[in-house]
Amino acid sequence: MMGPMLERLPERARTPAVVRAVMAPGTILLAGAGASGAILAGVPLAVAALVGAAVWAGRVAMAVPRKARRVEVNPALVKEPWRSLVRQAQRAESRFDQVLAGTQPGPLKDRLAEVDARVAVGVDECWRIARRGDELSAAVADLGIDDLRAQLQRAESEAARHPERAALAGTAGAIGQQLASAERLAGVARDAEDRLTRLAAQLNEAAARAVELSLQAPDAGTLQPLGSDVDSLVGELESLRVALEETSH
Repeated sequence: MMGPMLERLPERARTPAVVRAVMAPGTILLAGAGASGAILAGVPLAVAALVGAAVWAGRVAMAVPRKARRVEVNPALVKEPWRSLVRQAQRAESRFDQVLAGTQPGPLKDRLAEVDARVAVGVDECWRIARRGDELSAAVADLGIDDLRAQLQRAESEAARHPERAALAGTAGAIGQQLASAERLAGVARDAEDRLTRLAAQLNEAAARAVELSLQAPDAGTLQPLGSDVDSLVGELESLRVALEETSH
């Protein structure tokens, strides 16, 4: 009896916690207590059974995992080029949403909804990457690479003219380390920008394919390559975000 009940649950609800809640003696006893209370209150047996079922369903519902709340994406909070890249990703999601809204209910729409959900994850990842990239860009600007290069050139010239003054060589070395750190961060930010530019463009290309497929009225299986491509894109975005988060200022 419990097997068919579990099969009717949505995919996200078929977790170990929900299974335990369904099968737990405590849940069954709670449902029985609800039904018994209803009987003692003088309601008909059929109604009492419904009360017990409602109590059981409520207990199981408490174990169903809630959908994670999405981050608030606000491109205006970051500077260019990050702002435009986030907006590109948002346009891709908007196109997927439009395709989904215009698709008739059925297996095709269900599969498209899964892809659309993954695109939403990708947009959130783009936003996190953009925020971190914007922070890195600001840090690089604060370090002032051009100024550090000029300082290093002056310090090295002074150290060369006065080899007997060891402190000058130490100053040049310290400035050189600052410059190396700044250039390293600039390289990370530049690489992140290049990769996010490519991935945002690929998200939009996937959205264009979704529009094309929706006009051809394919079956759900036709969306498999598109879904795989979107999963791959989201995986790359997640990897890039993790790498950026591990980069120290």
